[in-house]
Amino acid sequence: MKTSHELVQQVLLNSSNEFDLTEASHQKNLLNLANTLYCLRDIPTTYYQTLARESDCPLEFRLAIKLVESKRYLLTVSKPMVVGVVFAMWGEHHRLLQKSSDNPHGEDSLNVKINQLNWITNGTPVSWRLYPVDDGCPHGSASIASNILVDHPDRYTVSVLRLADVIPAATGPLKNLKHVDDSRKGGAIVYGCQRALAHDVDCVVYTDADNSVHLGQLGLLLKPFITENYEVILGNRKHADSILVKQEERWGVGIKTLRHMQRMIGQQIFSQGIKDTQAAFKLYSREVLIKIMASPTVYDFSFDTDWILAAMELETEIVTVPFAFIDSAAESASIVQGPMTTWFTLLDGLIKAVRVRNAVHNQEMAAVFEQQILSHEVLERIIDTLPQALADTPDSQLGDPNVMSPAEIEGWLKAVQAA
Repeated sequence: MKTSHELVQQVLLNSSNEFDLTEASHQKNLLNLANTLYCLRDIPTTYYQTLARESDCPLEFRLAIKLVESKRYLLTVSKPMVVGVVFAMWGEHHRLLQKSSDNPHGEDSLNVKINQLNWITNGTPVSWRLYPVDDGCPHGSASIASNILVDHPDRYTVSVLRLADVIPAATGPLKNLKHVDDSRKGGAIVYGCQRALAHDVDCVVYTDADNSVHLGQLGLLLKPFITENYEVILGNRKHADSILVKQEERWGVGIKTLRHMQRMIGQQIFSQGIKDTQAAFKLYSREVLIKIMASPTVYDFSFDTDWILAAMELETEIVTVPFAFIDSAAESASIVQGPMTTWFTLLDGLIKAVRVRNAVHNQEMAAVFEQQILSHEVLERIIDTLPQALADTPDSQLGDPNVMSPAEIEGWLKAVQAA
């Protein structure tokens, strides 16, 4: 009979270095692998983590270790609690459905999320409620999700919502959102959180509609929430122990310039070591979320930074955690709507939020953005170019005005647009 260590080595050697979000067999194999590993009680999680840090460790094994760490923690939880999980749906008519010859990018994402939540909470006092929110999807994502749930055994634990059903609102957190078309994800997430709070959840986790974040990692967020009483936990894809499979080629070299501007404008956030503001794997406690919902600043893609700034305004201590993320780029809303449209929205919304929240920020950089970058079209003109001053600048120095000042950026922007 093989020892536990021998079994681990065998599993490691047989693990795949590929993981396709559209393949049901990959999802099933991953959970089987995680089950095998977490049941080897004499193998500590730290040993698995050491193996996962090796440069030649297969992707499937590394993903499984995140799930093992998450599952093992949740099995130690003794107090019953309810977690609300919220995600927005816009243009998800393909990813919600299964993969087929006619639907090559199908991820069966709603069923996969339910399976993942059932797996991670099974045998624990933690229960879940899921809130998919249609953000004015022109392809009827809500109807597709509802049809998937018709005979599903967990259909009563999933609340499919339509933002259009509650807009305009006379009161509440959505009162300043005049039309569903003015929402870009943020409005849908706000509505989902509003409904989750009405169901008395203890905390809310929000994620994306695709399968990029395996919800079996829920324990990674719950551990600091339960054991250390943190009320805001942010997933951090840039952490050394994170797994990030991302198609960065979707951006041009000018993304470095945008990040430099972003970190100057969002100085209060980025100066505290929070580098991954847009990761769709965050947890907010019920108490903090109620306060944020009292007056959200924006309803678009920039809501993440608005909420982080709101938490800072409340003097809430924030912690970040590593996790696994696999990019699901083919049907991404940022691609369909235009990546520079998304980035313009992120920077414009960040300026609004830092001013409303009285956050520390580089006012000169904010002014340059407002005066020189009037639309996403300007960003499209600069995304394939890079100022010489930033060419050799490491990521850790982006946002430092001594590297390239707002005045220098303004001069460069004028030169590029005049060329």
